[in-house]
Amino acid sequence: MPRPSRYAPGGLPRPQHWSDDAVCRDVEDQAVFFPEDFGVGLAPLIAAEAKTYCGRCPVRQECLATALERREPAGVWGGLDKDERQAIRRRQQRRARRKGGAHAAIEAAGAA
Repeated sequence: MPRPSRYAPGGLPRPQHWSDDAVCRDVEDQAVFFPEDFGVGLAPLIAAEAKTYCGRCPVRQECLATALERREPAGVWGGLDKDERQAIRRRQQRRARRKGGAHAAIEAAGAA
C-alpha cells in the first residue's frame, strides 16, 4: 500500500505500512542489521545475529521484496545479506535470459 503524500492534511491518519510490524523496529541497536560496518572478521557473526530477528519477523517476505526492488546495497533485509540478495538477482537475470533473450534480461535487471 503506498504511503500518503507528505502534503496530505495533518489530521489524516497514516495508513498501515508493512514496516510497522517489523521485528527490527524494536531492536535497540539498529547497527546489527548493517554488519559490513563492523569489518570483515565480525560481519558474519553480526549478520547471523540480525538474521535471528528476521527469522521470527511476520513481514520478512515484504522486507525482502522491497530490498530486492530497491537494490539495497548493504545490510540484512528479509533475512538475507547483500551477497545472498545479489545471488537472487543473478538467478532472476539468468532465468529471464533463458525465457526471452537479452530484452527480457534487461527488464529483469531493472526490476530486480
